[in-house]
Amino acid sequence: MITCLADTLRPQAGQATVAILRKLGHEVVFHRDQTCCGQPMFNSGLADLARQQARHTIRVFSHDDLPVVTPSGSCAAMVKVEYPQLLEQDTEWAPRAAELAGRTYELSDFLVNYLGVVDVGAKYQGKVAHHFACHLRALNQSGEVEKLIEHVQGATCVPLTRQDQCCGFGGSFAVRYPQISGAMVQDKAKCILESGADAVVSTDTGCLMNIGGCLHRRGAKVEVLHLAELLVRD
Repeated sequence: MITCLADTLRPQAGQATVAILRKLGHEVVFHRDQTCCGQPMFNSGLADLARQQARHTIRVFSHDDLPVVTPSGSCAAMVKVEYPQLLEQDTEWAPRAAELAGRTYELSDFLVNYLGVVDVGAKYQGKVAHHFACHLRALNQSGEVEKLIEHVQGATCVPLTRQDQCCGFGGSFAVRYPQISGAMVQDKAKCILESGADAVVSTDTGCLMNIGGCLHRRGAKVEVLHLAELLVRD
């Protein structure tokens, strides 16, 4: 599941995800009919539109019973947490929502918890900080990303102050509350710069877009990477 932001703004994250899975010996199937998971509508209070998107996504991924892997904690959380609640009163779609939720995985969750893989043969010379994207909490994830970074040859995982504090993007939140969002990302950028990291890694393109833009405007030289992009470095 490529996700909207990865498809339009960071396709290299999706390409890296495919490369990692293939390197581990898996065949990757891409359903071309997939669109938005519906999270922007859901977060804006447009529940009926979100349900339409949920039904479409469930329909697209119902052609097989394969694990669905996505380079996005927020989209994974939408499918795994929100779909079953959105459709719980629909006798036809509720079981289908639960079925898809049960086989959908954010990338680090799939690698560490499903496959039991922490070393994919990646190499990176430098200090790496991890921004813990908010939706990983909704997925009950904690240290998966750190485990993967720690097994990147040459990389040193450095602590980040207020690691799990939101970067301020929050999808439509950044549009509706730009001043609050801007203050939050400035604080996040300050923490990243104080860590001394050569690169900051996260699991969501929205976070990377927001953080990367702020660091760029500050003239910082910190590399901003999706986890998948780090894991294909060799």
